[in-house]
Amino acid sequence: MTLPSFSGHSAFIIHRADRNRDALEAQLRRIGLNVQAHPPTACFSRVAAEADVIFFDADSGCDSLFSWGRSPPPVPLVALLGSEAPGRIEWALSHFACAFMTKPIGSSGAFQALVVAHHLHGEIQRMRHSVGELSERLRARPLVVRAVLEVMRQHRLDETQALDRLRRAAMQARMTVEALAATLVARPVLVAHLSDERTPFAVGRDNGRRTSKQI
Repeated sequence: MTLPSFSGHSAFIIHRADRNRDALEAQLRRIGLNVQAHPPTACFSRVAAEADVIFFDADSGCDSLFSWGRSPPPVPLVALLGSEAPGRIEWALSHFACAFMTKPIGSSGAFQALVVAHHLHGEIQRMRHSVGELSERLRARPLVVRAVLEVMRQHRLDETQALDRLRRAAMQARMTVEALAATLVARPVLVAHLSDERTPFAVGRDNGRRTSKQI
């Protein structure tokens, strides 16, 4: 894993003005980040557009602090904690903090927190994307079954052969199997065009309507 460079990134510090905020801001500026410091008195709806990472005071944080509530945040979050009170740790984790820094803030620790938060946030984003794709595939499963049955009926194939033909046609049409299945279920007449691999199948457009064609 190559450590990322944070030079030129934007950081928000949501913390009251004190020595901890000053020390953290100094660290981040040394690393090369552009820093904006704000008191925890507003709902930061513009963060997604302006910040690449947020450091926030978990000791005084409340549920209205962020505009996205308890939904996954658009950027990595680093919680600043002055105690190990379980309630404060649980609250920070419930708002998807990916890293922690312990107060009082000294002259180091920000870079480590940035690396951990950046990495974990990226992993969470990738996992959510994968889960979303799997959920979509599961929702589309009944359509795939219906499409396979229609291919079996029209081409007199067994289940394995019909599924293979559907997969091959999806590759040729540069579509997912699920997307092609939805098209075929909506327009069963297209199933007749799913012949063997010598006549590739594609889905095109004709006067705004999706049609099959040989390529």
